[in-house]
Amino acid sequence: MKIGNTRVRFSILAIGVFLILTFILIYTYYVTGDRSLLIIGAPTLILILVIPVVLNYMSQHQYASIIPMYERDAKPVRVNQVNLSMVGSPVRIEGIVERVYFQLLNRPQYLIGDRTGEISVKMFTSPNEDVEKGDRVEVLGQVIKRYVATGDAVINAVSIRKLGPVKNETAELSTPQKKGRRH
Repeated sequence: MKIGNTRVRFSILAIGVFLILTFILIYTYYVTGDRSLLIIGAPTLILILVIPVVLNYMSQHQYASIIPMYERDAKPVRVNQVNLSMVGSPVRIEGIVERVYFQLLNRPQYLIGDRTGEISVKMFTSPNEDVEKGDRVEVLGQVIKRYVATGDAVINAVSIRKLGPVKNETAELSTPQKKGRRH
């Protein structure tokens, strides 16, 4: 769903809670016949769907407004260069998505790898485009600690976007080029 220029997504968790509570409301009304349950329950069910959408819209809108700043200030780094001394620094990395976690909750985490290593990339909102395992991506974000007080360096992503197909450089380097055909 789009609101203005902002792409908003429903969380599977919010939809699940909505469906379960709708079933409970309908069943309770069927058993008791009390109409006051519907008068209170129906608006509450609507809010259960609307509130997560509004929160997702607000976070998407906020992230979109700070992307230009990160595009301007982020320094391109390799994965092995990211460390705890860079906490708070805006960075730009390019790599391949090795794993995707928590995508259904609209709070995805990615394991991004390049030739120098792998790093965890967290997003606290859903990305503008669907990013899956094997995609070549560019990440703009800030280096943070994995946990509030301790942990290794990870990236809090503001933007993650696909760059195009993965280049299979090792296959190109190891396969000899055929010049012509022999008869």
